[in-house]
Amino acid sequence: MPHITTRKNIPGTSPYEPIIGFSRAVRIGNHVYVSGTGPVGAEDASPADQTRAALDLIKTALEKSGASFEDVYRTRMFLAHVEDWEEIGCAHGEVFGKILPASTMVVAALLNPKWRIEIEADAYIPD
Repeated sequence: MPHITTRKNIPGTSPYEPIIGFSRAVRIGNHVYVSGTGPVGAEDASPADQTRAALDLIKTALEKSGASFEDVYRTRMFLAHVEDWEEIGCAHGEVFGKILPASTMVVAALLNPKWRIEIEADAYIPD
């Protein structure tokens, strides 16, 4: 008998979801993939506070999928400005300083010109 893996789309609150056609996160089996998450609603905040806002949205998506930050094994941070790396990195470390996922920082143009950060996360929920 073939193994059947279930897929669950987890919607978020981004105004871009229906336009672009994506879910905030997708859970397939025990794996959770969180889409690039910008600081929606915190566009005028500092880079650190934008990072915290994005991480709050990621936390909600993880919880809706049955996961938590402790299940995250990889993050990707897309920075609009390289000079923000340390402030953003410290805010990321507030959540992941003990979890220590594999992580990447890349400088890129972001969808909203006010965003300083966008973050993706991958998690695995143990049986």
